[in-house]
Amino acid sequence: MVEQGGGRGGFTSHVKVEIWSDVVCPWCYIGKRRFEQALAGFAHEVEVSYRSFELDPSAPVGGWERSVESLARRYGGVERVVAIQEHVREQAAAEGLSFRLGETLHVSSLDAHRLLHLALDEGRETQARLKESLMSAYFEEARDLSDHAVLREIATRAGLDGRRVDEVLAGDAYADAVRADVARAASYGATGVPFFVLEGRYAVSGAQPTEVFAQVLEQVWEATRHAPLQVVPGVADQAGEVCGPQGCD
Repeated sequence: MVEQGGGRGGFTSHVKVEIWSDVVCPWCYIGKRRFEQALAGFAHEVEVSYRSFELDPSAPVGGWERSVESLARRYGGVERVVAIQEHVREQAAAEGLSFRLGETLHVSSLDAHRLLHLALDEGRETQARLKESLMSAYFEEARDLSDHAVLREIATRAGLDGRRVDEVLAGDAYADAVRADVARAASYGATGVPFFVLEGRYAVSGAQPTEVFAQVLEQVWEATRHAPLQVVPGVADQAGEVCGPQGCD
């Protein structure tokens, strides 16, 4: 676990977690499952928000090429990619996920991310439902997440209003929010996903084992719940005006 600068002082009644990931990232889905398993054993409230990260901003809309063929150009051929994917598939299966990696398409995830921001405006629970549905549709059903008809179906099933979904997909709403997420990830030093930031201070990179996530949650809870407030140097002896139960000075 890496501590980042900034963060909030004082006490907190819950742990705030921001997760940078891409809906077409297999380790992001595996990491999501492992983190959820850690949450199931965590006794305190956790506030989760999903942030955008595009693994390949140049990927096409309405793609026809399979991901394995696209990856083969980067990783030295189809055979090597297939071997890598077999390992990923095994890890996914251990988390109860059935990946169809040989069938997934190399497509843009930008519009899916824009809808995730729309969902976040509706609430974190709505965003969580959409995130799960999008990842399942891509990895377990091999659906084209750049296809607006597919996105609309998934989004409305997750509880979003169809008219609002159509409006977002017809324009560029939330594209700036996606870019802001990507820029913020870069400011944290993230070069890949999944990337977890807890309380704006503690960063965990990668699809860590469930027990690691569980340990991190406990450590962050202890650090943020019980850490004493720090007095700003040079200010402690100054008498500032205050209000209290008996009135104001």
